[in-house]
Amino acid sequence: MKFNKKKKMKEFQDPYSFANAVTEGDSMTKLSMVIMGAGHFKHKQFIKGALFLLFELAFILFMVTNGFYNLSKLPGLGEAAQEGVWNEAKGIYEYSTGDNSLTILLYGIATIFLLIGFILVWRLCVKSSYKSQKLASEGKHLNTFKEDIASLLDENLAGLLLTGPVLGILIFTILPLVYMISMAFTNYSIKGNHLVLFDWVGLKNFGTVLNFNNSIGKEFWSVLGWTLVWAVFATFLNYLFGMLLAILINRKETHWKSFWRFCFILSIAVPQFVSLLIMRTMLQPEGAVNVLLKNAGWISTSLPFFTDVTWARVSVIVINLWVGIPYTMMQVTGILQNIPAELYESAKIDGANAFVTFMKITLPYMLFVTTPYLITQFTGNVNNFNVIYLLSGGDPTPVGATAGKTDLLVTWLYKLTIDKQYYSIGAVIGIFTFIVLAIVALVTYRNTGSYKDEEGFM
Repeated sequence: MKFNKKKKMKEFQDPYSFANAVTEGDSMTKLSMVIMGAGHFKHKQFIKGALFLLFELAFILFMVTNGFYNLSKLPGLGEAAQEGVWNEAKGIYEYSTGDNSLTILLYGIATIFLLIGFILVWRLCVKSSYKSQKLASEGKHLNTFKEDIASLLDENLAGLLLTGPVLGILIFTILPLVYMISMAFTNYSIKGNHLVLFDWVGLKNFGTVLNFNNSIGKEFWSVLGWTLVWAVFATFLNYLFGMLLAILINRKETHWKSFWRFCFILSIAVPQFVSLLIMRTMLQPEGAVNVLLKNAGWISTSLPFFTDVTWARVSVIVINLWVGIPYTMMQVTGILQNIPAELYESAKIDGANAFVTFMKITLPYMLFVTTPYLITQFTGNVNNFNVIYLLSGGDPTPVGATAGKTDLLVTWLYKLTIDKQYYSIGAVIGIFTFIVLAIVALVTYRNTGSYKDEEGFM
């Protein structure tokens, strides 16, 4: 068995690897480690060698003019503050530019990304030079630049097509993500006037957020607990009631199935933010619901839909059901129709009632098929900014608190950054939100039948 593994490893091992280039490369291949393209010039691949050399020269020029400066400023994030000096002749204050920690951090991280990119291209150059050396020594054909370009439209088409998306992800997703994560290790905040100049503080912000003995820490654990409670109720109640509604409409005894489905699907056609803002207006102390109940004589004082903690939390959960159940109904209707009818007939012959049939056949089948959908819904509900922000705005909010009693981590993060300008704490909250979602999604999925028994319902 070990012999077979070693044999397979040798079969798939790259004969032109960087390690082989370092140990077995000739003088020109090793010179390519210093002067990129040298090995290609030796083998008359002038255009390819010139491109590698130009890339190296451009990188060196960038590092000399900006790169080394960006990296040197990164450890301290700047020290010189903007200063004003009175100019007697002009009768005005003249201000020096000073350092800006935001741009220093951004340029420093971007320079690190460029440095990593240069290392990757440098390795590619050395490997390519070594490949040319080996092919030439074996008397094999060396591709011209024109043939290399043609190969991009043939055997290397996948690499060509992936280049754009990969660069886009690096520039517009990974770079900003690393930039934002880095802020969690600084004191970038309006607190202490650290909006222009700020410093690295290590894990201090993480300790602040996790500490039960300060206001931010207490709010974090409270918001985290409510976020998980909200996500569980918003996910599984929507799923359960949506499934029951789909089963009810899908029964043989139900008439006008298309009409009932149309009625519920019609609510999806209305933009969600419109529905939520209408519901928020209707549930205000002087909104339509309270006015109608008062006029009917059923209540004497307005119901505290968004001013009492319990009422507010129940209200957002119930309204989310009204918004979300039609989506679940649409998702599960097609799956219900694919459950083999023989299973239900056998259960009926065995004397199983509707509840037993649901628990033993319908629910297990649905859970097996829709577990990935459930995980996606749970993730979406943890980050369900629209429902909370447009309905309750996170209220009720205690005096002096940064988070309301219906705030989720994502809405609290919005308030911390946009309203309060506590950017460093907001970055920490964003990291913890990601950690919670990653743990829940991975642990949940790896312990479900969809993952463990992929062929279970085949």
